[in-house]
Amino acid sequence: MQSIRVAVLAFNGVSLFHLSVPGVVLGTAQSAQDEPQYEVSYCAETPGMVSCDQGIGLEVTQGLELMKTAEVIVIPAWGDQSVAASATLVQALQQANAEGKLIVGLCLGAFVLGDAGLLDGKEATTHWAVRDEFARRFSAVRFRPEVLYVSDGNIVTSAGTVAAIDCCLHLVRQRLGADVANRTAKMLVTPPHRQGGQAQYVEHPVPQLSSETHLSDVLIWARMNLASDLSLDVLADRAKMSRRTFTRKFKEATGSTVSQWLNAERVVRAQELLETTDLPIECVASEAGFGTPLSLRQQFGLHLGTSPSEYRRMFFREIKTPRKASGSAGTA
Repeated sequence: MQSIRVAVLAFNGVSLFHLSVPGVVLGTAQSAQDEPQYEVSYCAETPGMVSCDQGIGLEVTQGLELMKTAEVIVIPAWGDQSVAASATLVQALQQANAEGKLIVGLCLGAFVLGDAGLLDGKEATTHWAVRDEFARRFSAVRFRPEVLYVSDGNIVTSAGTVAAIDCCLHLVRQRLGADVANRTAKMLVTPPHRQGGQAQYVEHPVPQLSSETHLSDVLIWARMNLASDLSLDVLADRAKMSRRTFTRKFKEATGSTVSQWLNAERVVRAQELLETTDLPIECVASEAGFGTPLSLRQQFGLHLGTSPSEYRRMFFREIKTPRKASGSAGTA
């Protein structure tokens, strides 16, 4: 498979972290044969020295013409969202959009895509701290201020800082499948996948209590046993807490209810099975812990806006070893 060419925009005041994330995440993605899957390069409106937000000078040798040959264009967090993108940059992005290229705005980079008119009528997000300004400036956008990242057609936008990693792993998963994305995350020592619809932040800080260790262990155990009975009583007992205390601590630590968290984790597991096995839908539902295909379809529609069958048609990868279901579900 030929490497996917990626152009990342650099500019004075660019976040060094955000500038690095596409190269680190996409550059780490490799096939099972250890072949690089992305070729990441950098460009600037005016080639030469660029100063990042850490005061480090970076030499960028290529101009915006790089976007013409790239298949993916990434705009890192914009230094000052109140400063509109230049006419030259806007034109380059509009041309890339007209050609159907994948365009990504990380954090405040969404403002640049908004200035170029690429978000009109589309779902988009950005850092929660500037959501009011974003909503005011780009009223034609279907703004999703609460999510980590969102993909709409050829446009992808993400929330702040670490969400850039989630967004880039999403790109890897979307293009190359769960195996490559999970292998990439493992190399980066980061969780393999957070759903884009997950909340950007937890409203209340996680309390520094001894029970935290128990809760963390319970989450790890639950992820490894999604096909098992994970009732509130079972989880609370494993955490050595009462139902009431466990429910409260869980919401403080994750920002969601137990059922919401479990459904999201089970959808992720179902995605992996649909991408990498030929198991019937009934067996996927059982192994992911949904129990019935109806429940699986309902949660897929809620989280991903599609059906399990349609998802498999879009993302199914070559099967290496047929698998058997561990549950008691029948075959289709």
